[in-house]
Amino acid sequence: MDRLLRQCGADIPHERAMDSINLERERGITISSKVTSISWKDNELNMVDTPGHADFGGEVERVVGMVEGAILVVDAGEGPLAQTKFVLAKALKYGIRPILLLNKVDRPAVSEERCDEVESLVFDLFANLGATEEQLDFPVLYASAKEGWASSSFTKDPPTDMKNMSQLLDAIIRHVPPPNASLDAPFQMLVSMMEKDFYLGRILTGRVFSGAVRVGDRIHGLRSTDSGVTKIEEGKITKLMKKKGTSMALIDSAGAGDIISMAGMTTPVIGNTVANVEVMTALPTVELDPPTISMTFGVNDSPLAGRDGTHLTGGKIGDRLMAEAETNLAINVLPGIGESFEVQGRGELQLGILIENMRREGFELSVSPPRVMYKTENKEKLEPIEEVTIEVNEEHVGLIMEALSHRRAEVLDMGPVPGHVGRTRLSLTCPSRGLVGYRSVFSSDTRGTGFMHRAFLTYAKHRGPLGNVRKGVLVSMGYGTITAYALMSLEPRGILFVTPGMETYDGMIVGEHSRDTDLDINPVRAKELSNMRSANKDENVKLSPPRLMTLEEAIGYVASDELIEVTPKAIRLRKRYLEVNKRKSMSKRLKE
Repeated sequence: MDRLLRQCGADIPHERAMDSINLERERGITISSKVTSISWKDNELNMVDTPGHADFGGEVERVVGMVEGAILVVDAGEGPLAQTKFVLAKALKYGIRPILLLNKVDRPAVSEERCDEVESLVFDLFANLGATEEQLDFPVLYASAKEGWASSSFTKDPPTDMKNMSQLLDAIIRHVPPPNASLDAPFQMLVSMMEKDFYLGRILTGRVFSGAVRVGDRIHGLRSTDSGVTKIEEGKITKLMKKKGTSMALIDSAGAGDIISMAGMTTPVIGNTVANVEVMTALPTVELDPPTISMTFGVNDSPLAGRDGTHLTGGKIGDRLMAEAETNLAINVLPGIGESFEVQGRGELQLGILIENMRREGFELSVSPPRVMYKTENKEKLEPIEEVTIEVNEEHVGLIMEALSHRRAEVLDMGPVPGHVGRTRLSLTCPSRGLVGYRSVFSSDTRGTGFMHRAFLTYAKHRGPLGNVRKGVLVSMGYGTITAYALMSLEPRGILFVTPGMETYDGMIVGEHSRDTDLDINPVRAKELSNMRSANKDENVKLSPPRLMTLEEAIGYVASDELIEVTPKAIRLRKRYLEVNKRKSMSKRLKE
């Protein structure tokens, strides 16, 4: 996207200009779909940049109806992965003819044979997903976005005058049909994105389906219900905007096929239709995949609550979650027991990003571990199964296979990776609940050299309980500041998650036990001062560095009887019941 914007004269402030959210820049991934438009040879191209992770599939589903064509970017070294399939299936279902773009052709390992291989893999993928004859006849381009060129034939080094993206832009104009809507019909638009602005109110973004629209027009919002179409609100357009390059431009009018943003309405949400006052038919809405996991967000009720955050009450948390569910279709929020809310989403990455955003806004929460959404059909319990593709060095294969067999995975295929000596590729199916929290374990098992891609496959029969996925934990039973003296004697008990000087309380998890049972320990014990002179001073305590959890690791690590306490400054793990005796009686009750 950077290269296309730059080619068409847009001013780019930094690399990956479309990734505007802080978290996107930090992690180098796209989280939400972005719209822009560029001009090329008397044509105006409206483009949408979508995320590739299956967790953010809702972003793809809601914009796929706004476009007439798509560019499928595949890494020429890796070939199509599990999530390529996920996004592609959506586009093919809507009848879009994709253009295949093989990126990173400048890599030394990529040869012309490898590109042909990847092309045939993509062709097979299209065929398996039920593509039509037209869709199977896709054009192929080769590119190196890093070096800033695209070419219609395989090359490692194009001539200097061809070192740009013009071949790709020409291919788009050749293969993507112009919008076939009429400008004379009355104005209709399906709302695909929504944001709030303190000055303009609610801003609705979508693609004009038919007709033309001007500032000051009277319009109304329509919602299709089971009983027919209901009118939500009538109003007039106060502002019309269109994204040009990387900036928003105010416009006076727009026609069919344009992607625009409008202000002036206060109630329509994503999936509603905005139309001229005389129109009473709503446009078909987007079909969404069902959520696969859920987490419970509640008020932070630990002894250290209220120290860091500013938004602490259940009402504030509920309002923030409802606002999120309005702008993000893939998240559902249901009120739970007491001041808690059940949040349903597509994956732990997506919910982790929501928690991270809330934490940065000053919220304090306690979050339950992710639970998988089960289905029951014909009195049989079904669970979501994911397709996992893994590439690792040969020496790690045994370790990975063992870990995944505990997680109830089944291997479909295993073989060497072409072009890389000593690498093995595994294809597996694994229950979603088994993969929760596996990514951090996987990274440490493969010493950071493996990579794993996963995407939702189907619902299938429940595969039975998981093996021993993790060890027990060390639970604090003292309240106060952790001392180095206490940790020194606790080191042999397992891996610590805390450093001296941190605050702790009864029931907080301070480390992982070396065995499978939980152990209650006292990390706040201070050295007894007596009149006897001791030979060793307290200063020379040497502790090995602790394992500090990130939010993603914590979400994957906690067990069903534990919670994550999230504050703007800290992430702590704790038991659901803080007193020792209460925990013991509850675990007995569960066993019975």
